Parts: sequence; C-alpha cells; structure tokens
Amino acid sequence: MSHEPPQPGGDHGEPGQKGHGGWPPRDPTAAATNPNPQPSDGAHDLKGRTKRAKRPRRTGWRRAIPTWRMTLGGVLLLALLLGGGFLAGYQLVGIPAANASATAQSNVYLYADGSVIARDGEINRENIPLHRIPRTVQRAVLAAEDRDFYSEPAIDIRAMTRAGWNTLTGKGRQGGSTITQQYVKNYYLGQEQTVVRKAKEFFISIKLGREQSKDEILEGYLNTSYFGRNSYGIQAASHAYYGKNVEDLGTAEGAYLASLLNAPSAYDVVAHPGNRDAVLARWAYVLDGMVKEDWLGATDRAAMTFPLPGPVKPATALSGQRGYLVQAVEDYVTGHGIVDEKTLATGGYRITTTLQKKKQNALVEAVEDNVLSEISDDREADRNVRVGGASIDPSDGHVVAMYGGVDYTKQYVNNATRRDYQVGSTFKPFVLAAAVANGSTTQDDRAITPNTRYDGTNERTVQSSAGSTGYAPANEDDVDYGSLTVREATDKSVNAVYAQMAQDVGPTEVRDTAIALGIPRTTPDLTPSPSIALGPATASVVDMAAAYATLADHGRQRAYTLVTEVSKNGTALRLPARTTRRAISREAADTTTSVLRSVVDGGTGTAAQGAGRPAAGKTGTAEEDKAAWFAGYTPDLATVIAVMGQDPDTGVQKPLYGALGLARMNGGGPPARTWAAYTAAALESSEAQDFELEAEEGPEEPDPDEEAEESGAPRESGQPVEEDAEGADNAASRSSKAPGRRTESASKSPGRRTEPVDRPETPAPGRTPPSDPAGRAPEPAVPGAPGRDRFEDAPGENASWRDRFEDGGFVEGARGPGR
Repeated sequence: MSHEPPQPGGDHGEPGQKGHGGWPPRDPTAAATNPNPQPSDGAHDLKGRTKRAKRPRRTGWRRAIPTWRMTLGGVLLLALLLGGGFLAGYQLVGIPAANASATAQSNVYLYADGSVIARDGEINRENIPLHRIPRTVQRAVLAAEDRDFYSEPAIDIRAMTRAGWNTLTGKGRQGGSTITQQYVKNYYLGQEQTVVRKAKEFFISIKLGREQSKDEILEGYLNTSYFGRNSYGIQAASHAYYGKNVEDLGTAEGAYLASLLNAPSAYDVVAHPGNRDAVLARWAYVLDGMVKEDWLGATDRAAMTFPLPGPVKPATALSGQRGYLVQAVEDYVTGHGIVDEKTLATGGYRITTTLQKKKQNALVEAVEDNVLSEISDDREADRNVRVGGASIDPSDGHVVAMYGGVDYTKQYVNNATRRDYQVGSTFKPFVLAAAVANGSTTQDDRAITPNTRYDGTNERTVQSSAGSTGYAPANEDDVDYGSLTVREATDKSVNAVYAQMAQDVGPTEVRDTAIALGIPRTTPDLTPSPSIALGPATASVVDMAAAYATLADHGRQRAYTLVTEVSKNGTALRLPARTTRRAISREAADTTTSVLRSVVDGGTGTAAQGAGRPAAGKTGTAEEDKAAWFAGYTPDLATVIAVMGQDPDTGVQKPLYGALGLARMNGGGPPARTWAAYTAAALESSEAQDFELEAEEGPEEPDPDEEAEESGAPRESGQPVEEDAEGADNAASRSSKAPGRRTESASKSPGRRTEPVDRPETPAPGRTPPSDPAGRAPEPAVPGAPGRDRFEDAPGENASWRDRFEDGGFVEGARGPGR
C-alpha cells in the first residue's frame, strides 16, 4: 500500500509529463481521454476543423498605411459621393436668366452713310448675329482661345486638371475653360473667383452644351466678351480699335482683337506701348495657330504685318452736337410711336438717321465761323448768345443737319427743337401764301398779289369789314413807308402792311395755311388775330425749316423725318407711313418764293447772297431782340438759323442788344451770314439750280402817293388805296401779267434803310392808335397782338405767354423745350 496522497482531479500523466496539476499521470491512457485539451496553433477543434493562425499586430510606420480593404472601400465611397453629387448638382443647378450687365447694350445712332454719330448707355455693346462676323475673325478667336471648340464637349476635364495642377505647382494661374465655360461666366454668372461660382459654371456649361448649338454659343461669346477700351463684344471692339464695322475687319485685325481676350488692357499696344513685344508674340501665336489648323495659308501668314489700332478716344459719347442729335432722334422715335421710351432705354437699338455727316459738319463750322467766333468774354451780352439751326431736303423731308447748341454737356437744351422763342417776321410769307391760295382780296376788293399796293404808314390801324380793329402795329424805327407793293413791303418787312393783309385774308385762314405748310397745330401763341402776321408764335427751328421746305417744293408738303431705319438684333421695326400731300397750290407757293427771292436780292436778306446760288428767304426778329432768324431755301435745300438770347444761369430770355459787338441783332446779320456759309458748303459738290416758278405777279397798280403829289392833294394816312377808271385802265395796259413761270426776281425798290430790321413792335409809351378815317374810336386791343397791350390786357392764352416771358422764361434744366 502506498503512502502517497491521491492527486486532485484524478489526472495522471506519463513519466516525464504533467497533467493539469503538473504531476505525471499514473495511467498513460488518461491523457488521451482528456476532455478539455488546450490546442496549440494549427491544432484541430472538436469538430476536426483547423483554426487559422492570428495575424501578428502591425507596429511602427506600417500602421499608417491603409489596408487594401480600406483603400477599396474609400474608392467606392468616393465614387458614390461624386456620382451622387453630380446627379444632385445637375438636377439642382439650372440655366439661370442672363445677368443684367451681359444683356445691357448701347443704342447706336448712325449717320445716313452708316458712320456712327454716338452710342448711349453705360455699357458699350452692340450685339450682332454670327453671320455678320467674318469667318477669318471667328477662326482667329478660336485659334486664340479654344481650337477644338467645334469637336470638344462643353467641359474639358483634362484641360481643367492641367490648369489646376499648374496653378498648384506654382506655374502660375492658368485657364482651363472652354469657350462654352467662358460664355457661361460672361453671360449667366460673373467674374468672381469662388468655388460655388466654378461649380455652377461646370453644371450650366454641360446643360448649355446640350441645349444650344456651337454657333449659338460662339455668337454669344463674341457678343459678351470684354476687349478693352470700354468695349463689350466684337462689334464695339471693332469700332473702338479700328473705327469700322466688324464686317470690314481683315484677318490681321481680327487676330489682334482675338489677342486682346487674354489681357484686354495690357495688350492695348497704343495705351501701353511698353508691352509691344508681348502683344506681337500673342498676335503671332494666334496667326500661327490658324496656320496649324489649316485656317490660313502659310504664304498669307508670312505676308501679314501688324495692324496698329487707332488712338484711344476719350469717353465723350454725348459731347458737342452728339447729345443734341441723340435727344432729337429719341424724341422723334418715341413721339411717333416707333418705340416707347422705357423700351428704348433697355438698349440694343440700331437707329439710322437722315443726318448727313458732310452737311452736319458744314453747319457746325458755319455757326462757329459766323457767330461763336465773334463772342467775347469782355461783353456781358455775349454770355447770353445761343444758336439753333436745322436743314431739310425739300424733296423727301429728310433732316440732313441740325445744330442744337455749343455743347450738350454744357447747354443741354436743344435750340433746334425748343418752342419758346417768337419766330418774328419769318412768319410773314405764310400770310402771302394764304392770300394767293385763298384768292383773297383787300378791303376794297382788289386781288392780293405781289403788285397789290398797301398803306405802310407807321401805326396804321388795321381795318376790318366792320371797321377798326384797334390794333395799330408800329414799323421798325417808326418809319412811315406810305404806299408800297406787297413785294416792297416784304423786302422791307413792313409790319403795318402785313397786319392789314392778315386781316384781309382772315387770321384763321392764315393760321390754317401755316399748319398746312408744316407748323404744328399745337404751336404756342398761334392765335388767329391780325398780329399773327408779325410772328408771335413760338415754332421751333425745325418746324420753320419744314414749312419753308414745303414752299421750296412748290407747295407739296411731307412731314419731316429724322430716321430711315430702326432695328434690334437684326430685325427692322416698322416705321410710320409718310405721305406727300398738296398743302397749297403751286401758284401760291411759287408766288411766295418769287417775293422771297426779292428779299435776298435787295431786301433785308442780302447777306444770303453769299451762298453763291439762287435763293429765297426771309428775316425775322423777336420782340425786344430776344431772337433773330433767317429762314431761306434754294430749290434743293431749306435751312433756318436762329440766334437766341438766354441767361445761362436763370434760363430767362434776354435781349441781344450789344451781342457780338452789334448795336442790335437782326436776321439779316449773323443768322443770314451763317445760312449763306452753310448753304455754300453743303451744296458745293452739286450744280446750282434755278427756281422754276409759276408765279402770279398780278397787275401793277399806280402809286397813289405819286398821284397825290402830281395833283397837289396829299392822301390822308390810312386811306384805302383807290383807282379811278382811267388809272385802272392805264395800269392794266402797262403791266397786266398772267400767271406764268418766273425764274428771276426783279423788284428791288430802295427803302429808307439799307438793312431794315423786322420784329413785332410795341407801340411807344404814351402813344395811342389813331382813329380810323371814319372817325370811329379805336376798339380794344386784339388778344394775341404783340406789343405793350399784350402784357397788360390780353386774357386767356396770352397769360401763359406773359408767365413765360416775364416770370422767368424758359429755365434750363428741363429736358425738352419749355411751354
């Protein structure tokens, strides 16, 4: 019996082995039946499966390297995020409306020959269709910016990646945008450098590439890109650098404009001559690219020289006469319902005017030589001098020239279109035209013709069929002319005669004839009274030119026009229909012209002879010398010049006494000389034309003053001119003229003044109109009659006249003419 204690758990191991307790078992088979063995690496489990050995833990730097599972998962996750982001961006980012600056255009105003007068608006842009841009210019732009434009997608990923890499690696910021992307940035977005803007550009470009053709995108790009010199778009750039339309650009010029897209300001070789080498290198790069793409022959390329652009022009879009012309054209376009004011303000309109550049320049030069050159800072009156002028072709009613003032940026009221200055005696021809057109007679039933005699006594009271009208206008300098013919009265601009003639014809008929000739019905102070003959009406210079153009065209009237075409984006707008109608008979118009020829040949308008060709015209002076006019015409050109007085500070109309060194301003002085100088220059390239007139001269009448002297019985002033039967027979036998063609004026009776001045007259203080021969007391002053009573007694419409001329006049600052 053994004295060893029993082993716990009953485990026994073989000699040299230990069981769970570390003792060797007594039974060698016990180990084989051990229910919970501890398997070593690679041992089998109870089911006979082999267990995989554990991977040793990564230590050190190896822990920073992702496993392949992590890499694969990351790539898949990134792809999922990118795909989702692309889909979300494509769905969420739509094509927006164009930004305001991209669509803003200037309105372009053109002379009749297509040359530019001015561009208005803050953005100097004129959109044009792609077909107007020469193919060589289009390809020059592609060679400079995107040679694969027509074959590549809207987004060039490789170029964007390359540009991004070069920027990151310090090789400078480089563009990787296609023309489509650049167009999207210009037209829909902006120039800011942000991730959000770039993301929007990406998605909009993709969508735009699917919705618009390549030609449409290229057209938009060329119309929105900035080329320097404040020019947006290829058309504006063409004018800014080469002074021509884009259609007229050559290949070398187009290549230079394409070069500017890379650095518009820096590559302006005129403004920055120090960059000439860089500019030439860029220009050569564009041309060489065209050769490489087979868009330009190598021989043609070798023969090209750099096309130096024109000088940089200052921003004077509306300075000088430009502003006046633009204002007049805008008023015409909106006033005739072609385009409303708000729509015109959106820009983009191309307006071809009737103005002729040569005649416009001639008018400006004539004003400068004959009026502005005489202005002196030493004369107080000279600061008030203003000038307006307008010239119309009688054959079609086209306004071919206009002078609005010294400079629109300094005096922005257009003196050619304003309606607040009396036209004075330039209205008198309308009285004569009305008399002949209506077959009017005097108070004693004699037909009114150029040879009809009237009493020219100073302050003779105008007589009506009912007796005295109470209106007794004074002649210039209170001259008594006695008996004289209508022709002589026109030469001397005798107020007494024309006031009576207006009464004989009928003031309403005179007004209607003036309107038929072209004076607007709404003209202020166009009042039907005897005083209408002396020109209290305030028609504009253009209005008067239109009416005189009707006389020049033998009584055929057509409304004047300032435009021949208005278009936007290549589409022409419909213009109002223009018709020609007969305003008065040819006999009436030609008779008036015959008399007005005498005014130039030997009357108040002799200075107009300086035109060097047959001319007809009439002088006129407003009350108190506040304006002096000359209105005249040749067979092929009607022109009116007015010199006006206005205080530049208050806008109040001022007399022109002492202005330009003259004691008194009259229409036969600076206005007539300006008219002559302009007409000579405007028509110098055309052969002088003579008037072909069918004028009714009427029979000559005996002079009652001469007869009175022979009989020794002086005729009482104001007595109607009468003939006895014998005198009438003798007059008829001496000079009874049937209507016929008249090409030369001959009546040149000398007056008491070598250059009389005509103006609506105010009776001298304290002087009262004489009673008529029958002894009747004078009637109250006729409303509308210019003179002292006009301010004191004239009611109604004339009160507004007083307000304008006494209480401040026309104040500069309003955009259009005052009322």
